[in-house]
This record gives sequence, C-alpha cells and structure tokens, in this order.
Amino acid sequence: MALKEQIIENHNEFLESLRHRFLDEERKTALQKFANLGFPTKKDEEYKYTNLKEITEKSYNFFPKEHHNITKEQFDELHLGEENFDWIVFVNGKLHKELSKVSIENVEFLSFNYALNDEKHKEVFEKYFNTIASKEQAFTNLNLAYCKYGFFLKVPKNVVIEKPIHVFYISQNQEENTFYNTRNLLIVEEGAKVEVIESHHNFDSTYVLTNSVTEIFTYPNAKADWHKLQNDNNTTYLIDNTFARQEKDSLTTVNTFSFGGKLVRNNLDFIHNGSNINSFMNGITIIGKDQLVDHHTAVHHNFPNCESYQNYKGIFDGNAHGVFNGKVFVDKIAQKTNAYQQNNNVLLSEGASIDTKPQLEIFADDVKCSHGCTVGQLNEDALFYLRARGISKKEAQALLLYAFANDAMQNIDIEPLKEKISKLLAEKLGVDIEF
Repeated sequence: MALKEQIIENHNEFLESLRHRFLDEERKTALQKFANLGFPTKKDEEYKYTNLKEITEKSYNFFPKEHHNITKEQFDELHLGEENFDWIVFVNGKLHKELSKVSIENVEFLSFNYALNDEKHKEVFEKYFNTIASKEQAFTNLNLAYCKYGFFLKVPKNVVIEKPIHVFYISQNQEENTFYNTRNLLIVEEGAKVEVIESHHNFDSTYVLTNSVTEIFTYPNAKADWHKLQNDNNTTYLIDNTFARQEKDSLTTVNTFSFGGKLVRNNLDFIHNGSNINSFMNGITIIGKDQLVDHHTAVHHNFPNCESYQNYKGIFDGNAHGVFNGKVFVDKIAQKTNAYQQNNNVLLSEGASIDTKPQLEIFADDVKCSHGCTVGQLNEDALFYLRARGISKKEAQALLLYAFANDAMQNIDIEPLKEKISKLLAEKLGVDIEF
C-alpha cells in the first residue's frame, strides 16, 4: 500500500489511541489538506532537486513498540561529554525520566503528549500551537494530523537557563519500518535565555522516517539557540520543519550540522515581528555515498533595523547530493535591513553534486543585502604548500576542509558541542587530527 493511502487509512485508529481529543477537528482538517496536497514531487518547485520516492514508496508502522533495551554504554556513546548539561530522552516516542536528567527550575517543561492532556496548559496551546507553522505544506499538515511525540518548554520572563538542554530522540527494537511525527514547542519570554541541542538516533536496521515540526517564540530581549546535530545511520529519513517568530530586540540562532542520514530535508523559516532583531542560521554538511541533505531557509524581514545572517558550508563525496535554497524577503517598511546569505561547497568526487540557489526579494530601498554561492574543489596551491611541509595528502585535505567549515561554527558557545562537531568532521574526513 502506498504511504499516502496508509496515512489516511490509519488515522482513525491513531485518534482512538489518544487520551486527548480537543485537537480532533484540527487533526482531521490537516489530514484532509495533506490528502489534497499529496507528497511533494520533483514537479514542485520547492522539491525540484529532492526526490522523495525512496521515502514514499515504503510502508511504515504508525504505532512504535515502546519496549527498549538501551544499555547505559550505548546511551553514553551518544553524549557529547556534557556532564553539566541537562538532557531529555525519548525512546520510541516515549519520554523516559530514568534516562533523563532535568535540573532546570522555574520553567514549564512537559512532554508534548502530557501537555496535551494537561488542562491547565490548554490555553497556552491554543495561543501558540500551530500558529506559525505553515498551513500549506504537506509535511506540516501531516505532522498536525499525527503529532504525539516531542516536548513543550516555556521559559518565563528573565529566567536564564545556564545549562544547555540536549534532547535525544531514539528508536530501537522496531521490527518494521517506523514513522514518527515529533512536535516541539519552545516559548522564551522577555529577557529569558535557553540553548537546546536536538539529535535523532536509530539503533535498528529497519528504516525510520521522522517528520518533525518545531515552533520557537522568542520575546523582546530574549535569546534562543537551537542546535541540530544530524548524524544518524543510513536507514533514516528526516524531514525537519522549524519555524521561529521573533519579537523586537531578540536574538535567535538555529545551527544545523548534517553528517548522517540517508535523506535529510531541513526547512527553516524565520518571521520578524519587531525591530532590532538578530537572526543567525549556520550549517555544516559533510556527506558521502548516496546521501542527500537539502537545506531550505527563509527569513521574513517585516520591520526596520533588523539583521539576518546565513552561512552554510557543504562538503560532498561519493555520489552525495546537496541542495541549498535560501530566501530573504524584505518588506517595503523594513528599511535599514542588513541581510547576509552565503553558501560555499566543496565537491570531493566526480559523482558528488550540489544545487544551490540563494534568493533575495527586496521591496525596501535603504537596505544592505548580499548573497552568494560557490562550488569548487580544494585549492591545489594550498594543498601543495601543506604537503611540502611533510603533511600527508589526506591530512592536508582534512586541514583545508576543516578550515573551510570552521567559520560556520564560530557562534557555538557550547564547548562540548564544538568539540563534538570537530571530531565528527575529522571522523568523516577519515583522519585522526587533534583540532
């Protein structure tokens, strides 16, 4: 059975499995929208370079088994060495408190499923939930129809969370291909600050499809950082949709580090709702074999005196395929906008490819906006310079590639995360170098 028909057929059973029913009508409407839209194909402009047939022609289990046998050793290997972090662990969709460590105080934190069941949070959900996520995209409607897993976090006014929070999504003991629809809601009130790290891990040889939607609300003088560490195995598909709405004088960062997964699609949408806003989007992609990573970004400059910065670096080997489509929209009232967008790529083999398309749509006349992209290979003169000093070809390539990717890590102020990214870069490049 085709996945679309399977989704429609399983929906009633999914609704019956829920304890919370106040979203039933919204879920049914979203399912109908998804049914009308269908999965995107290469005929759709936004998916022109990304073929989803590999995903959509498989069948999946919509009700993952909850039982797991994750060992402490297996779980410890996923950590970044973050003894001073907090972490939240979901296994097969369920929040596991015994594996989690949550010391944060003065905040509202709940699993998404529990928050939907909690009557006192109903008003908050009605105010925020699904208000900035796209109502017109197939995957966001599919997520609304089936969302159950994930977390809700509200950081009150002037509360600064000193410890980063690492959220783990783990799938294990699934005998069939499994489909997860995760949903995250982060609200950072005025003057508050929080940093989140998100990672997904499949321990099985069966395929996992994760369709994730995250909504981030950053209020005046607040700071929200969200780091996506994508380093899963070759039997995983990830469709990630992140929407961030910022109020005046706020700062929001989304960093995306894509090192693994068979097919990864990152949709990132920033909405400016005030002046003096700063938005940062950085990405590093290093993939090989027949992997695909697709970054689609959009920043909506709707008010004056705001800045956005996009810096994406890609390294592609084997038959890997990268896609970058970055958009910046500047409204006619958004004078004094400063928008920077850059995508640089290195191809290490003849079979690797990248489709890149930075775009600007500017309706204001007093702005400073720039965009650009490059696609090339390693500089032969620089390579010769290093080799002439006794460095092997492989190590010389790794040093140049690390330097190439390094500036996309400059705004990471979590040292264990920065060290992890450096180690993954070295590992992917096949060398043992201390950075």
